[in-house]
Amino acid sequence: MQSDALQDVLDIPVPDHPALVLDGCRRLLGPNLYGREPGAVGDGLASSVDPDVMLQVWVRHTRDLLDGLGWTSTPIRTRPFEGGASLFFPAAVDQLFTAAFIVEAAWYYTATELLGLDAIPRDRMRADLDRIARAEANPKLAALVSEATQRGVDRLLDDDALTLGHGTGSDTWTTTDLPPSPNWSRLHDIPLALVTGTNGKTTTTRLIAAMARAAGQVAGLSSTEFVRVGDDILDRGDYSGPAGARLLLRDKRLEIGVLEVARGGILRRGVPVTRARAAVVTNVAADHLGQYGINTVAELARVKLAVHRALAPDGVLILNADDPQVVEAAREADASKAWFSLRSDNAEIRAARSRRDPCAWLDNDQIVLADGTSEIQVIAVADVPLTLGGAARYNIENVLGAALAARALGLPDAAIRTALSAFRSDPIDNPGRANEFSVRGARVFVDFAHNPHSIAAVTSALATIPAQRRFVLLTHAGDRSDEDIRALTRGAFQLRPDVVVAAENPKYLRGRQRGEIPALIRQQCLDLGLTDSQVILADSPSHGASLIVEKLAPGDVALLLVHDERQKVVSMLQV
Repeated sequence: MQSDALQDVLDIPVPDHPALVLDGCRRLLGPNLYGREPGAVGDGLASSVDPDVMLQVWVRHTRDLLDGLGWTSTPIRTRPFEGGASLFFPAAVDQLFTAAFIVEAAWYYTATELLGLDAIPRDRMRADLDRIARAEANPKLAALVSEATQRGVDRLLDDDALTLGHGTGSDTWTTTDLPPSPNWSRLHDIPLALVTGTNGKTTTTRLIAAMARAAGQVAGLSSTEFVRVGDDILDRGDYSGPAGARLLLRDKRLEIGVLEVARGGILRRGVPVTRARAAVVTNVAADHLGQYGINTVAELARVKLAVHRALAPDGVLILNADDPQVVEAAREADASKAWFSLRSDNAEIRAARSRRDPCAWLDNDQIVLADGTSEIQVIAVADVPLTLGGAARYNIENVLGAALAARALGLPDAAIRTALSAFRSDPIDNPGRANEFSVRGARVFVDFAHNPHSIAAVTSALATIPAQRRFVLLTHAGDRSDEDIRALTRGAFQLRPDVVVAAENPKYLRGRQRGEIPALIRQQCLDLGLTDSQVILADSPSHGASLIVEKLAPGDVALLLVHDERQKVVSMLQV
Protein backbone atom coordinates (compact mmCIF):
# COMPACT_ATOMS: atom_id res chain seq x y z
CA MET A 1 0.00 0.00 0.00
CA GLN A 2 1.27 3.49 -0.87
CA SER A 3 2.37 5.76 1.98
CA ASP A 4 -0.34 8.36 1.40
CA ALA A 5 -2.98 5.66 1.87
CA LEU A 6 -1.26 4.26 4.97
CA GLN A 7 -1.24 7.65 6.68
CA ASP A 8 -5.05 7.76 6.74
CA VAL A 9 -5.89 4.09 7.13
CA LEU A 10 -6.75 4.35 10.85
CA ASP A 11 -8.29 7.19 12.84
CA ILE A 12 -7.57 6.76 16.56
CA PRO A 13 -9.85 9.02 18.65
CA VAL A 14 -7.20 10.33 21.06
CA PRO A 15 -8.95 12.34 23.81
CA ASP A 16 -8.66 16.10 23.37
CA HIS A 17 -7.85 17.01 26.96
CA PRO A 18 -5.28 19.55 28.26
CA ALA A 19 -4.17 17.23 31.06
CA LEU A 20 -2.70 14.70 28.62
CA VAL A 21 -1.52 15.74 25.16
CA LEU A 22 0.20 13.64 22.51
CA ASP A 23 2.47 16.39 21.21
CA GLY A 24 3.78 14.44 18.25
CA CYS A 25 4.08 10.95 16.80
CA ARG A 26 6.75 10.38 14.17
CA ARG A 27 8.45 7.74 12.05
CA LEU A 28 12.23 7.89 12.35
CA LEU A 29 13.74 6.55 9.12
CA GLY A 30 17.35 6.40 10.27
CA PRO A 31 19.73 6.73 13.23
CA ASN A 32 18.23 8.95 15.90
CA LEU A 33 18.29 10.16 19.49
CA TYR A 34 17.32 6.69 20.73
CA GLY A 35 19.53 4.37 18.70
CA ARG A 36 20.86 3.38 15.29
CA GLU A 37 17.67 1.62 14.19
CA PRO A 38 14.65 3.22 12.51
CA GLY A 39 11.44 3.21 14.53
CA ALA A 40 8.62 5.36 15.87
CA VAL A 41 8.47 7.89 18.69
CA GLY A 42 5.81 9.90 20.48
CA ASP A 43 6.07 12.86 22.83
CA GLY A 44 3.48 12.96 25.63
CA LEU A 45 2.76 16.00 27.80
CA ALA A 46 1.21 15.67 31.26
CA SER A 47 0.11 18.94 32.87
CA SER A 48 -2.04 17.74 35.78
CA VAL A 49 -1.02 14.07 35.82
CA ASP A 50 2.24 12.83 37.32
CA PRO A 51 4.53 12.40 34.26
CA ASP A 52 6.17 9.32 35.81
CA VAL A 53 2.79 7.66 36.26
CA MET A 54 1.80 8.64 32.72
CA LEU A 55 4.98 7.09 31.31
CA GLN A 56 4.56 3.84 33.27
CA VAL A 57 1.02 3.44 31.93
CA TRP A 58 2.12 4.33 28.38
CA VAL A 59 4.89 1.73 28.48
CA ARG A 60 2.47 -0.91 29.80
CA HIS A 61 -0.05 -0.31 27.01
CA THR A 62 2.71 -0.18 24.38
CA ARG A 63 4.09 -3.50 25.58
CA ASP A 64 0.65 -5.05 25.50
CA LEU A 65 0.01 -3.93 21.91
CA LEU A 66 3.48 -5.00 20.73
CA ASP A 67 3.11 -8.42 22.29
CA GLY A 68 -0.38 -8.78 20.82
CA LEU A 69 1.09 -8.26 17.34
CA GLY A 70 3.89 -10.73 17.96
CA TRP A 71 6.57 -8.05 18.37
CA THR A 72 7.57 -9.60 21.67
CA SER A 73 11.33 -8.93 21.34
CA THR A 74 10.91 -5.24 20.46
CA PRO A 75 12.54 -3.06 23.15
CA ILE A 76 10.85 0.11 24.41
CA ARG A 77 13.05 3.13 25.15
CA THR A 78 11.84 6.17 27.05
CA ARG A 79 13.13 9.68 27.71
CA PRO A 80 11.49 11.60 30.56
CA PHE A 81 11.60 15.39 30.36
CA GLU A 82 10.06 18.17 32.40
CA GLY A 83 6.30 17.89 32.11
CA GLY A 84 6.26 14.74 30.00
CA ALA A 85 8.17 11.97 28.29
CA SER A 86 9.02 10.49 24.91
CA LEU A 87 8.51 6.81 24.04
CA PHE A 88 10.37 5.07 21.21
CA PHE A 89 10.76 1.57 19.88
CA PRO A 90 12.61 0.29 16.80
CA ALA A 91 10.78 -1.25 13.86
CA ALA A 92 11.56 -2.87 10.53
CA VAL A 93 11.81 -0.52 7.56
CA ASP A 94 8.55 -1.92 6.17
CA GLN A 95 6.63 -1.50 9.45
CA LEU A 96 7.28 2.15 10.37
CA PHE A 97 3.72 3.37 9.74
CA THR A 98 2.44 0.48 11.82
CA ALA A 99 4.89 1.39 14.58
CA ALA A 100 3.66 4.99 14.63
CA PHE A 101 0.06 3.79 14.90
CA ILE A 102 1.07 1.54 17.82
CA VAL A 103 2.60 4.52 19.64
CA GLU A 104 -0.58 6.52 19.08
CA ALA A 105 -2.87 3.64 20.07
CA ALA A 106 -0.90 3.02 23.27
CA TRP A 107 -1.23 6.72 24.08
CA TYR A 108 -4.97 6.49 23.43
CA TYR A 109 -5.31 3.73 26.02
CA THR A 110 -3.07 5.66 28.42
CA ALA A 111 -5.19 8.79 28.15
CA THR A 112 -8.50 6.98 28.44
CA GLU A 113 -7.29 5.06 31.50
CA LEU A 114 -5.91 8.08 33.33
CA LEU A 115 -8.89 10.27 32.42
CA GLY A 116 -11.43 7.58 33.33
CA LEU A 117 -12.94 7.36 29.84
CA ASP A 118 -14.40 4.41 27.97
CA ALA A 119 -12.03 2.88 25.43
CA ILE A 120 -12.28 0.90 22.19
CA PRO A 121 -12.13 -2.84 22.87
CA ARG A 122 -8.50 -4.00 22.81
CA ASP A 123 -9.20 -6.87 20.38
CA ARG A 124 -10.65 -4.47 17.83
CA MET A 125 -7.61 -2.17 18.05
CA ARG A 126 -5.23 -5.14 17.69
CA ALA A 127 -7.14 -6.30 14.62
CA ASP A 128 -6.84 -2.83 13.05
CA LEU A 129 -3.12 -2.68 13.78
CA ASP A 130 -2.58 -6.17 12.40
CA ARG A 131 -4.43 -5.17 9.23
CA ILE A 132 -2.14 -2.14 8.82
CA ALA A 133 0.98 -4.26 9.44
CA ARG A 134 -0.03 -6.72 6.73
CA ALA A 135 -0.87 -3.92 4.29
CA GLU A 136 2.46 -2.17 4.91
CA ALA A 137 4.63 -5.29 4.80
CA ASN A 138 7.17 -5.21 1.96
CA PRO A 139 9.48 -8.23 2.26
CA LYS A 140 11.55 -7.17 -0.77
CA LEU A 141 12.28 -3.80 0.83
CA ALA A 142 13.28 -5.34 4.15
CA ALA A 143 15.46 -7.94 2.43
CA LEU A 144 17.29 -5.38 0.25
CA VAL A 145 17.99 -3.09 3.21
CA SER A 146 19.25 -6.04 5.25
CA GLU A 147 21.54 -7.25 2.47
CA ALA A 148 22.87 -3.74 1.88
CA THR A 149 23.77 -3.51 5.57
CA GLN A 150 25.60 -6.85 5.38
CA ARG A 151 27.50 -5.70 2.28
CA GLY A 152 28.44 -2.35 3.85
CA VAL A 153 26.32 -0.27 1.49
CA ASP A 154 24.25 2.66 2.75
CA ARG A 155 20.55 3.13 2.14
CA LEU A 156 18.26 6.14 1.82
CA LEU A 157 14.58 5.75 2.62
CA ASP A 158 11.61 7.90 1.92
CA ASP A 159 7.91 7.14 1.83
CA ASP A 160 7.88 5.56 -1.62
CA ALA A 161 11.49 5.03 -2.75
CA LEU A 162 14.69 3.24 -1.78
CA THR A 163 18.22 4.27 -2.72
CA LEU A 164 21.22 2.01 -2.23
CA GLY A 165 24.67 3.62 -2.25
CA HIS A 166 25.46 7.30 -2.77
CA GLY A 167 26.10 9.51 -5.78
CA THR A 168 28.17 7.75 -8.43
CA GLY A 169 27.51 4.44 -6.70
CA SER A 170 23.75 4.76 -6.24
CA ASP A 171 20.58 3.34 -7.71
CA THR A 172 17.00 4.25 -6.77
CA TRP A 173 13.76 2.29 -7.11
CA THR A 174 10.19 2.85 -6.05
CA THR A 175 9.24 0.61 -3.14
CA THR A 176 6.56 -1.02 -5.32
CA ASP A 177 9.03 -1.96 -8.08
CA LEU A 178 12.12 -3.26 -6.31
CA PRO A 179 14.58 -5.56 -8.12
CA PRO A 180 14.92 -9.14 -6.90
CA SER A 181 18.69 -8.66 -6.85
CA PRO A 182 20.41 -5.40 -7.82
CA ASN A 183 23.80 -5.24 -9.48
CA TRP A 184 25.78 -5.02 -6.26
CA SER A 185 29.06 -4.51 -8.11
CA ARG A 186 27.85 -1.04 -9.15
CA LEU A 187 26.59 0.01 -5.75
CA HIS A 188 28.89 1.74 -3.29
CA ASP A 189 29.10 4.64 -0.86
CA ILE A 190 31.06 7.82 -1.49
CA PRO A 191 32.99 9.82 1.14
CA LEU A 192 30.32 11.59 3.14
CA ALA A 193 30.43 14.11 6.00
CA LEU A 194 27.65 15.28 8.31
CA VAL A 195 27.70 18.70 9.96
CA THR A 196 25.48 19.68 12.89
CA GLY A 197 25.52 22.16 15.77
CA THR A 198 23.78 25.36 16.77
CA ASN A 199 25.97 27.76 14.81
CA GLY A 200 28.49 27.41 12.02
CA LYS A 201 26.83 24.43 10.32
CA THR A 202 26.39 26.03 6.92
CA THR A 203 29.83 27.63 6.82
CA THR A 204 31.52 24.38 7.87
CA THR A 205 29.50 22.45 5.28
CA ARG A 206 30.57 24.87 2.55
CA LEU A 207 34.20 24.75 3.67
CA ILE A 208 34.38 20.95 3.48
CA ALA A 209 32.79 21.00 0.03
CA ALA A 210 35.29 23.66 -1.08
CA MET A 211 38.16 21.45 0.13
CA ALA A 212 36.79 18.54 -1.89
CA ARG A 213 36.50 20.74 -4.97
CA ALA A 214 40.09 21.88 -4.47
CA ALA A 215 41.06 18.19 -4.54
CA GLY A 216 39.43 17.83 -7.96
CA GLN A 217 36.34 15.97 -6.76
CA VAL A 218 32.76 16.51 -7.94
CA ALA A 219 31.56 17.78 -4.56
CA GLY A 220 28.06 18.53 -3.40
CA LEU A 221 26.25 19.75 -0.34
CA SER A 222 22.81 20.10 1.17
CA SER A 223 22.18 23.02 3.51
CA THR A 224 19.73 25.60 4.79
CA GLU A 225 20.28 27.59 1.58
CA PHE A 226 20.30 25.06 -1.28
CA VAL A 227 21.39 21.70 -2.62
CA ARG A 228 24.35 21.90 -4.99
CA VAL A 229 26.36 19.40 -7.03
CA GLY A 230 29.48 20.83 -8.59
CA ASP A 231 28.42 24.24 -9.90
CA ASP A 232 24.77 23.26 -10.32
CA ILE A 233 22.22 24.31 -7.72
CA LEU A 234 19.58 21.59 -7.79
CA ASP A 235 17.10 23.56 -5.68
CA ARG A 236 16.98 26.47 -3.25
CA GLY A 237 15.40 26.41 0.20
CA ASP A 238 16.00 24.89 3.60
CA TYR A 239 17.37 21.46 2.76
CA SER A 240 19.09 20.68 6.07
CA GLY A 241 16.88 17.63 6.57
CA PRO A 242 16.34 14.23 4.93
CA ALA A 243 14.84 15.69 1.74
CA GLY A 244 18.08 17.54 1.05
CA ALA A 245 20.14 14.42 1.68
CA ARG A 246 18.05 12.40 -0.76
CA LEU A 247 18.16 15.09 -3.45
CA LEU A 248 21.93 15.35 -3.15
CA LEU A 249 22.93 11.71 -2.74
CA ARG A 250 20.73 10.48 -5.59
CA ASP A 251 22.67 12.62 -8.08
CA LYS A 252 24.95 10.19 -9.94
CA ARG A 253 27.56 12.86 -10.69
CA LEU A 254 28.39 13.20 -7.00
CA GLU A 255 31.81 11.92 -5.84
CA ILE A 256 31.93 13.40 -2.34
CA GLY A 257 29.10 14.84 -0.25
CA VAL A 258 28.49 17.04 2.78
CA LEU A 259 25.14 17.14 4.57
CA GLU A 260 24.10 19.93 6.91
CA VAL A 261 22.02 18.15 9.55
CA ALA A 262 19.64 20.29 11.60
CA ARG A 263 18.11 19.49 14.97
CA GLY A 264 14.61 19.44 13.52
CA GLY A 265 15.46 16.83 10.91
CA ILE A 266 17.06 14.54 13.49
CA LEU A 267 14.00 14.75 15.75
CA ARG A 268 11.38 14.50 12.99
CA ARG A 269 12.85 11.76 10.79
CA GLY A 270 16.26 10.74 12.15
CA VAL A 271 19.59 11.05 10.34
CA PRO A 272 19.01 10.01 6.71
CA VAL A 273 22.24 7.98 6.25
CA THR A 274 23.98 5.23 8.17
CA ARG A 275 27.57 5.12 6.87
CA ALA A 276 29.13 8.60 6.93
CA ARG A 277 32.89 8.88 7.28
CA ALA A 278 32.82 12.05 9.38
CA ALA A 279 30.34 13.89 11.58
CA VAL A 280 31.14 17.39 12.87
CA VAL A 281 29.46 18.98 15.89
CA THR A 282 30.33 22.68 15.79
CA ASN A 283 28.82 23.75 19.15
CA VAL A 284 25.60 23.63 21.15
CA ALA A 285 23.74 26.65 22.53
CA ALA A 286 20.16 27.47 23.52
CA ASP A 287 18.04 27.53 20.36
CA HIS A 288 14.62 26.10 19.48
CA LEU A 289 14.13 24.78 23.00
CA GLY A 290 10.67 23.62 24.01
CA GLN A 291 10.01 21.53 20.90
CA TYR A 292 9.77 17.71 20.75
CA GLY A 293 10.35 17.57 24.51
CA ILE A 294 13.82 19.12 24.19
CA ASN A 295 13.77 21.74 26.93
CA THR A 296 17.40 22.16 28.03
CA VAL A 297 20.74 22.76 26.33
CA ALA A 298 22.00 19.43 27.70
CA GLU A 299 19.07 17.63 26.01
CA LEU A 300 19.76 19.55 22.80
CA ALA A 301 23.40 18.45 22.93
CA ARG A 302 22.35 14.81 23.03
CA VAL A 303 20.19 15.41 19.95
CA LYS A 304 23.13 16.92 18.04
CA LEU A 305 25.47 14.12 19.12
CA ALA A 306 23.01 11.57 17.67
CA VAL A 307 24.91 12.00 14.39
CA HIS A 308 27.54 9.63 15.77
CA ARG A 309 25.06 6.79 15.25
CA ALA A 310 25.10 7.52 11.50
CA LEU A 311 28.84 6.88 11.16
CA ALA A 312 30.36 3.92 9.35
CA PRO A 313 32.40 1.59 11.60
CA ASP A 314 35.58 3.51 10.71
CA GLY A 315 33.90 6.93 10.84
CA VAL A 316 35.11 9.82 13.00
CA LEU A 317 33.08 12.08 15.30
CA ILE A 318 34.65 15.56 15.19
CA LEU A 319 33.93 17.69 18.25
CA ASN A 320 34.46 21.21 19.60
CA ALA A 321 36.57 20.75 22.72
CA ASP A 322 35.91 24.34 23.82
CA ASP A 323 32.17 23.73 24.22
CA PRO A 324 31.35 22.24 27.66
CA GLN A 325 27.98 20.91 26.47
CA VAL A 326 29.62 19.06 23.59
CA VAL A 327 32.31 17.65 25.87
CA GLU A 328 29.74 16.37 28.35
CA ALA A 329 27.41 14.86 25.75
CA ALA A 330 30.34 13.19 23.98
CA ARG A 331 30.96 10.99 27.01
CA GLU A 332 27.97 8.88 25.96
CA ALA A 333 28.96 8.69 22.27
CA ASP A 334 30.44 5.35 21.27
CA ALA A 335 32.58 6.47 18.33
CA SER A 336 36.14 7.37 17.40
CA LYS A 337 36.57 11.04 18.27
CA ALA A 338 38.71 13.86 16.91
CA TRP A 339 38.73 17.07 18.95
CA PHE A 340 39.43 20.67 17.91
CA SER A 341 40.10 23.74 20.04
CA LEU A 342 41.32 27.31 19.91
CA ARG A 343 43.81 26.39 22.66
CA SER A 344 46.67 23.93 22.57
CA ASP A 345 46.36 23.45 26.34
CA ASN A 346 42.71 22.36 26.16
CA ALA A 347 42.28 19.18 28.23
CA GLU A 348 40.75 17.18 25.36
CA ILE A 349 43.52 18.26 22.99
CA ARG A 350 46.22 17.32 25.49
CA ALA A 351 44.58 13.93 26.02
CA ALA A 352 44.17 13.32 22.27
CA ARG A 353 47.83 14.16 21.60
CA SER A 354 48.97 11.84 24.36
CA ARG A 355 46.84 9.02 22.89
CA ARG A 356 48.06 9.89 19.39
CA ASP A 357 44.49 10.50 18.21
CA PRO A 358 43.60 12.93 15.39
CA CYS A 359 42.96 16.49 16.60
CA ALA A 360 43.36 20.13 15.56
CA TRP A 361 44.08 23.36 17.38
CA LEU A 362 45.23 26.96 17.07
CA ASP A 363 48.85 27.59 18.03
CA ASN A 364 50.54 30.98 17.61
CA ASP A 365 47.95 31.93 14.98
CA GLN A 366 48.61 28.73 13.00
CA ILE A 367 46.08 26.02 12.14
CA VAL A 368 47.67 22.80 13.37
CA LEU A 369 46.49 19.32 12.39
CA ALA A 370 47.63 16.09 14.05
CA ASP A 371 46.96 12.58 12.75
CA GLY A 372 48.55 10.64 15.60
CA THR A 373 51.96 10.37 13.98
CA SER A 374 52.76 13.94 12.93
CA GLU A 375 51.67 17.49 13.73
CA ILE A 376 51.56 19.91 10.79
CA GLN A 377 51.03 23.67 10.62
CA VAL A 378 48.65 23.76 7.68
CA ILE A 379 48.12 27.51 7.27
CA ALA A 380 48.39 30.78 9.16
CA VAL A 381 45.14 32.34 10.31
CA ALA A 382 46.21 35.57 8.60
CA ASP A 383 46.07 33.68 5.29
CA VAL A 384 42.46 32.51 5.85
CA PRO A 385 40.16 35.33 4.68
CA LEU A 386 37.18 33.80 6.46
CA THR A 387 38.67 34.62 9.86
CA LEU A 388 38.84 38.40 9.27
CA GLY A 389 42.49 38.39 10.29
CA GLY A 390 41.76 36.23 13.32
CA ALA A 391 38.98 38.45 14.72
CA ALA A 392 36.25 35.96 13.76
CA ARG A 393 37.14 33.33 16.34
CA TYR A 394 34.01 31.37 15.56
CA ASN A 395 35.21 30.92 11.99
CA ILE A 396 38.57 29.63 13.22
CA GLU A 397 36.57 26.93 15.00
CA ASN A 398 34.71 26.20 11.76
CA VAL A 399 38.02 25.96 9.91
CA LEU A 400 39.44 23.50 12.44
CA GLY A 401 36.35 21.27 12.32
CA ALA A 402 36.22 21.36 8.51
CA ALA A 403 39.91 20.51 8.18
CA LEU A 404 39.53 17.45 10.42
CA ALA A 405 36.50 16.35 8.40
CA ALA A 406 38.41 16.79 5.14
CA ARG A 407 41.17 14.54 6.45
CA ALA A 408 38.60 11.94 7.54
CA LEU A 409 37.24 12.03 3.97
CA GLY A 410 40.71 11.30 2.62
CA LEU A 411 41.42 14.77 1.21
CA PRO A 412 45.05 15.93 1.04
CA ASP A 413 46.42 18.80 3.11
CA ALA A 414 47.23 20.70 -0.09
CA ALA A 415 43.53 20.84 -0.96
CA ILE A 416 42.66 21.92 2.59
CA ARG A 417 45.23 24.73 2.40
CA THR A 418 44.11 25.84 -1.07
CA ALA A 419 40.46 26.04 -0.07
CA LEU A 420 41.15 27.92 3.17
CA SER A 421 43.30 30.50 1.41
CA ALA A 422 40.64 31.16 -1.24
CA PHE A 423 37.32 30.80 0.61
CA ARG A 424 35.81 34.18 1.46
CA SER A 425 32.86 35.64 3.36
CA ASP A 426 31.15 36.88 0.24
CA PRO A 427 27.84 36.18 -1.53
CA ILE A 428 29.55 33.64 -3.78
CA ASP A 429 31.50 31.42 -1.36
CA ASN A 430 29.50 31.92 1.82
CA PRO A 431 26.26 33.82 1.15
CA GLY A 432 24.60 35.30 4.22
CA ARG A 433 27.58 34.83 6.54
CA ALA A 434 29.38 38.10 7.37
CA ASN A 435 29.33 39.15 3.71
CA GLU A 436 31.21 42.43 3.42
CA PHE A 437 30.40 45.35 1.13
CA SER A 438 31.90 48.80 0.73
CA VAL A 439 29.38 51.64 0.64
CA ARG A 440 30.69 55.22 0.40
CA GLY A 441 33.78 54.36 2.41
CA ALA A 442 31.82 52.44 5.09
CA ARG A 443 32.16 48.72 5.75
CA VAL A 444 28.81 46.93 5.67
CA PHE A 445 28.34 43.30 6.76
CA VAL A 446 25.28 41.16 6.01
CA ASP A 447 24.76 38.10 8.20
CA PHE A 448 22.11 35.45 8.81
CA ALA A 449 22.89 35.11 12.56
CA HIS A 450 19.57 34.42 14.27
CA ASN A 451 20.17 33.39 17.89
CA PRO A 452 21.93 35.11 20.81
CA HIS A 453 25.01 32.90 20.55
CA SER A 454 25.60 33.49 16.84
CA ILE A 455 24.79 37.21 17.01
CA ALA A 456 27.20 37.69 19.92
CA ALA A 457 29.90 35.82 18.00
CA VAL A 458 29.52 38.02 14.92
CA THR A 459 29.27 41.29 16.81
CA SER A 460 32.26 40.52 19.03
CA ALA A 461 34.34 39.91 15.90
CA LEU A 462 33.18 43.10 14.17
CA ALA A 463 33.69 45.10 17.38
CA THR A 464 37.45 44.80 16.80
CA ILE A 465 37.15 46.83 13.59
CA PRO A 466 37.81 50.58 14.14
CA ALA A 467 34.76 52.67 13.31
CA GLN A 468 33.54 56.25 13.40
CA ARG A 469 29.97 55.07 14.03
CA ARG A 470 28.38 51.61 14.31
CA PHE A 471 24.96 50.66 12.95
CA VAL A 472 22.93 47.48 13.49
CA LEU A 473 19.79 46.24 11.75
CA LEU A 474 17.77 43.84 13.92
CA THR A 475 14.66 41.87 13.07
CA HIS A 476 13.31 38.45 13.88
CA ALA A 477 10.55 35.91 13.44
CA GLY A 478 7.57 36.04 15.77
CA ASP A 479 7.83 32.47 17.06
CA ARG A 480 10.60 33.46 19.49
CA SER A 481 9.67 34.38 23.06
CA ASP A 482 9.90 37.96 24.34
CA GLU A 483 13.00 37.00 26.33
CA ASP A 484 14.56 35.44 23.22
CA ILE A 485 14.08 38.72 21.36
CA ARG A 486 15.61 40.69 24.24
CA ALA A 487 18.55 38.25 24.37
CA LEU A 488 19.11 38.64 20.63
CA THR A 489 19.20 42.39 21.09
CA ARG A 490 21.65 42.14 23.99
CA GLY A 491 23.90 39.99 21.83
CA ALA A 492 24.00 42.71 19.16
CA PHE A 493 25.20 45.24 21.73
CA GLN A 494 28.64 43.65 21.79
CA LEU A 495 29.16 45.78 18.68
CA ARG A 496 28.54 48.89 20.82
CA PRO A 497 26.09 50.37 18.28
CA ASP A 498 25.46 54.07 17.89
CA VAL A 499 22.24 53.43 15.95
CA VAL A 500 19.92 50.41 15.90
CA VAL A 501 17.20 49.96 13.30
CA ALA A 502 14.46 47.61 14.53
CA ALA A 503 12.63 46.24 11.49
CA GLU A 504 9.38 44.39 11.06
CA ASN A 505 9.58 40.96 9.37
CA PRO A 506 6.16 40.80 7.67
CA LYS A 507 6.53 37.27 6.26
CA TYR A 508 7.45 35.82 9.64
CA LEU A 509 4.96 37.31 12.10
CA ARG A 510 4.02 33.75 13.16
CA GLY A 511 1.16 34.74 15.42
CA ARG A 512 2.52 38.13 16.49
CA GLN A 513 0.83 41.45 15.83
CA ARG A 514 2.60 43.86 13.51
CA GLY A 515 4.95 46.06 15.47
CA GLU A 516 5.41 43.67 18.42
CA ILE A 517 8.93 42.51 17.58
CA PRO A 518 10.30 45.98 16.68
CA ALA A 519 8.78 47.34 19.90
CA LEU A 520 10.51 44.65 21.97
CA ILE A 521 13.83 45.38 20.27
CA ARG A 522 13.38 49.12 20.72
CA GLN A 523 12.61 48.85 24.42
CA GLN A 524 15.61 46.59 25.05
CA CYS A 525 17.85 49.09 23.23
CA LEU A 526 16.53 51.88 25.46
CA ASP A 527 17.09 49.73 28.55
CA LEU A 528 20.69 49.20 27.39
CA GLY A 529 21.35 52.93 27.19
CA LEU A 530 20.43 54.17 23.73
CA THR A 531 18.24 57.24 23.38
CA ASP A 532 15.01 57.53 21.41
CA SER A 533 16.82 59.14 18.50
CA GLN A 534 19.29 56.22 18.30
CA VAL A 535 16.57 53.60 17.74
CA ILE A 536 14.74 53.73 14.42
CA LEU A 537 11.75 51.60 13.41
CA ALA A 538 11.39 50.16 9.90
CA ASP A 539 8.59 48.39 8.02
CA SER A 540 10.74 45.57 6.57
CA PRO A 541 14.36 44.35 6.47
CA SER A 542 15.02 46.08 3.15
CA HIS A 543 13.46 49.31 4.43
CA GLY A 544 15.64 49.10 7.52
CA ALA A 545 18.74 48.50 5.42
CA SER A 546 17.95 51.53 3.25
CA LEU A 547 17.59 53.73 6.36
CA ILE A 548 21.09 52.71 7.47
CA VAL A 549 22.64 53.01 4.00
CA GLU A 550 21.48 56.59 3.59
CA LYS A 551 23.23 57.54 6.84
CA LEU A 552 26.60 55.88 6.11
CA ALA A 553 29.78 57.91 5.86
CA PRO A 554 33.48 56.98 5.46
CA GLY A 555 34.80 55.06 8.46
CA ASP A 556 31.40 53.70 9.59
CA VAL A 557 30.67 50.02 10.22
CA ALA A 558 27.21 48.48 9.78
CA LEU A 559 25.90 45.01 10.55
CA LEU A 560 22.67 44.03 8.83
CA LEU A 561 21.17 40.91 10.41
CA VAL A 562 18.87 39.87 7.60
CA HIS A 563 16.78 36.68 7.37
CA ASP A 564 14.28 37.75 4.72
CA GLU A 565 14.76 39.97 1.64
CA ARG A 566 18.49 39.24 1.75
CA GLN A 567 18.94 39.33 -2.03
CA LYS A 568 17.12 42.66 -2.15
CA VAL A 569 19.45 44.02 0.52
CA VAL A 570 22.54 42.65 -1.23
CA SER A 571 21.46 44.22 -4.53
CA MET A 572 21.06 47.55 -2.73
CA LEU A 573 24.62 47.33 -1.41
CA GLN A 574 26.14 46.30 -4.75
CA VAL A 575 24.92 49.40 -6.58
